[in-house]
Amino acid sequence: QLQLVESGGGLVQPGGSLRLSCAASGFTLDYLAIGWVRQAPGKEREVVSCLNRSGGSTDYTDSVKGRFTIPRDNAKNTVYLQMNSLKPEDTAIYYCAAGRSYYCSASSDYDYWGQGTQVTVSS
Repeated sequence: QLQLVESGGGLVQPGGSLRLSCAASGFTLDYLAIGWVRQAPGKEREVVSCLNRSGGSTDYTDSVKGRFTIPRDNAKNTVYLQMNSLKPEDTAIYYCAAGRSYYCSASSDYDYWGQGTQVTVSS
């Protein structure tokens, strides 16, 4: 059974921090490209940040650079999205995704998707 499960979403005030988790079962994330993708109301899914199979990371949304990182714990087969200095425009459903492709810049690169977790940034 191949499964990705996100957790950690919720309501946070502007300037706050939130840590999302993505736990995998049925396969090992260590050998896949891993990404975090978000979808705001009325907008397409966009890759926020990802790790390619070589370990290189990219923040594909300029607004999150310097604020978001993707720590990982191979022993737990889990990756995280650490979000700092959150802004209202970060509000979206966040999905973790994994793919066999070397690249991770587009949503079409991914083969496996979680169900998403809601992040709301508001005072």
